[in-house]
Amino acid sequence: MSNTETDARPIVCEHGEAADPHLVEAYEPKDVQLGGEDAMRVRRTLPNLRRSFVGAWCFIDHYGPEEGACMDVPPHPHTGLQTVSWLFSGEIEHRDSGGVHAMVRPGQVNLMTSGYGIAHSEVSTRSRAALHGVQLWVVLPEHSADLSREFQHHEPDADAPAPGVSARTFIGRLGDASSPVHTETPLLGAEIVLAPGATWETEVASGFEHGVLVDTGVVDFDGTRLDPSVLGVRDAGLGHLRLHNPTDAPARLMLLGGEPFDEGVVMWWNFIGRSHEDIARLRQEWNDAPDDRFGAVAGYRGPVPRLKAPVLPDLRLKPRFRRGRAQ
Repeated sequence: MSNTETDARPIVCEHGEAADPHLVEAYEPKDVQLGGEDAMRVRRTLPNLRRSFVGAWCFIDHYGPEEGACMDVPPHPHTGLQTVSWLFSGEIEHRDSGGVHAMVRPGQVNLMTSGYGIAHSEVSTRSRAALHGVQLWVVLPEHSADLSREFQHHEPDADAPAPGVSARTFIGRLGDASSPVHTETPLLGAEIVLAPGATWETEVASGFEHGVLVDTGVVDFDGTRLDPSVLGVRDAGLGHLRLHNPTDAPARLMLLGGEPFDEGVVMWWNFIGRSHEDIARLRQEWNDAPDDRFGAVAGYRGPVPRLKAPVLPDLRLKPRFRRGRAQ
C-alpha cells in the first residue's frame, strides 16, 4: 500500500538531538483514508508531528483486519526510498516497472527499492482471509538516493528465542536470526508474538533506535504500556530491551530499529527528495512524462491507467522539526 491521499501534506524531516534512551515515547496513530469514500483506511504512526524517523524507517501504516476490504492502487511512483510490505493475513498482487510480478503473502517480506524512480501497482486478490498488515518505508541516504530499481523477496523462518516467544526476523539481525535482505543503512525488522504472560529480555544493538508497533493485544515496552496500533519508540544508547505481555491472550508486535538517520529530507505524496525543488521536479516528471524516469507497469488492469500526483501546496517548504519532531 502506498500514499494515495489527494491532499498530501509536505513534511521536512530532520533528525535532531537524541533523548534519554530509558524514555519510551508513545505515538498514537492517525486515521488516514487512502482515496475516496470506499477506500481502505489505515492507522499511521510515522511520520507524525513529534517524530520523523526510527532509524531510517520513515513511514508506518497499519491496516486491518478488515473483512471484504479490497485494495486496488493503480500505478504510482516512488523515489528515494524502499517500500517494505508485511502481511498478517490476506494477499496482494504486486507489479512494477522493473518487470517484477510478485505476490505479497503472510510471513513473506517484499522490499522494493525505488532509488532514481519506479512505478508499481498493488491489488488485493480474492483471498478469503481479511486484509491485515503493515506498509513500511525506509528512506535512502543521499549517496544511495538514485539507486537502480530493485525487488527483494524473503520468507524468514519462525524462531523461538525464549519460552513463549516467536520471532520472524525479515530485515537485519536479532539474536541468532538474520535476514539476507539488503538495506542501505543498518536496520532491524521483526514480527514478534508473545504468549499470554510472557516476558522477553533480549540484547539489541546499542547504536540503534528501537520502535515497537503493537498489532494485537497489549505490550509493555521497557515498562511503558502500549495498546493496539500505538508505536513506542526509544532513542539509541541501550544494548537490551524488555517486552512483556500482561494479558491472558497472545500479543503480536512489529519490532523496528536502526542507526539514527541524520540527514534532512522532504517527504511529499510518494516522493522523497532533499528540497522543495526536488519534489516539484519529480511531480512534474511523473505527471508529464512518467515513462521517462519511472518506467511503465505491465499487466495492470484497473479503473485508471495510473494515479496523477496531486497539486503541490501553495507554499515553500521550511524546516520546522527538532529531534525529528515537528513544532
